[in-house]
Amino acid sequence: MDLVGMGDPLEALSEFLRFPSISTQPEHAPDLQACAEWLSEKLTAIGLTATVHPTPGSPVVFASTPRDPQKRTVLIYGHYDVQPPDPLEGWTTPPFEPRIEEGRIYARGAADNKGQILAHILGVAETLREKGTLPVNVIFLIEGEEEIGSPNLADFLREHREELACDLVAISDTAMAPGNKPALTYALRGIAAMELIVRGPARDLHSGLFGGAVANPATVVARLLASLHDAEGRVRIPGFYDAVRPLEPWEREAAASLEKASGGDEAIKELAGVAELFGEKDFTTIERIGARPTAEVNGIGGGYHGAGTKTVLPKEAFAKLTFRLVADQDPAVILAAAEEYLRNQTPPGVLLEIITGHAGASYQSDPNSPDGLAARKALSGAFGAEPLLLRDGGSIPILATLKEILGVDSYLLGLANSDSRIHSPDENMLVENFLGGICMNRILLQELAR
Repeated sequence: MDLVGMGDPLEALSEFLRFPSISTQPEHAPDLQACAEWLSEKLTAIGLTATVHPTPGSPVVFASTPRDPQKRTVLIYGHYDVQPPDPLEGWTTPPFEPRIEEGRIYARGAADNKGQILAHILGVAETLREKGTLPVNVIFLIEGEEEIGSPNLADFLREHREELACDLVAISDTAMAPGNKPALTYALRGIAAMELIVRGPARDLHSGLFGGAVANPATVVARLLASLHDAEGRVRIPGFYDAVRPLEPWEREAAASLEKASGGDEAIKELAGVAELFGEKDFTTIERIGARPTAEVNGIGGGYHGAGTKTVLPKEAFAKLTFRLVADQDPAVILAAAEEYLRNQTPPGVLLEIITGHAGASYQSDPNSPDGLAARKALSGAFGAEPLLLRDGGSIPILATLKEILGVDSYLLGLANSDSRIHSPDENMLVENFLGGICMNRILLQELAR
């Protein structure tokens, strides 16, 4: 396959993956700009009108076909920024030097999200090459800040609301079901991030001279974190579950079908690399991953980290948390409740500072709507099996904003293999999924033309 303006698909993907477009690290701003310009050039080359829009952070790439009022309009969203590649020692080969091995392409961003969004671009390119036109109007909206919570995208959406007017949003930024079975994700958890810092003495102290007399910030952090859950994994913050929407019977049936088709707990244990699973009773593992809220410790530190022993009582310690939320939990309400709870658990003798980070609401669409059925047909046509319906445990914070500002639903057609190791070393995407995504885009646009 050799597409006008794009060349060989895998060569184009490799070129895309070589940009170290890391949005959380300011020193990579030039790489983000260069990556956005590369995308704009490629979108222009296949026949779309494309522009790079500056924002206070990373630029947004906007591209579109001429708008035909007789056709429906589909907005395809994606992102070109990636997570940092750390720890580098975990990579078999350098993270921004793509390699293809045993049917997979390895690089940071291969699955999240460069491989997935490029499949859509190439699908449009192939249809235009063959037919000269598309069955629907198409808009591409590709941002460079998704991995840091899309802080500037809402303003862009408001400023360009008329240009972005559409009938629905199509997104491939999720995964297939375990076993690489096609899946339509109809719900994602929201997120609320928090960092807590416990400060004690003015400097690190001798643990023999002051231990037992001064509150140890590292111990306080450990106790605060341990207080977040009961023995069965339920979050102990008062009111945490008050707004959680119960699962409908059809959702529990869909979860059971997913569990049966994907290997259930044994497959999840193998994927996670653990001997046992853990979580709330009365819910299956599949249900806990997608339909139940959590409080997770993402990092913890303080005191001496070098080799051997240094007998200090550290002056401060910290922890980073994220809460994964479900409908209809409000991130602001959860953060406020968590802060109140943690402050009430903090003993005297230390100061607790809480810094709230990015947040985004959960999202849910109807997989049985006409557009939902069209998305399911596109997945089955491209991958040869009826797609499973799943609730993803991850978050795409901008989904709720897209709904609020543009007033349309988003449909999540995952292309990443479930063992793609996104956010981890040796991130990868199956080549068959990438090429299948090109086919899926072509079917999807035809099905949505109705």
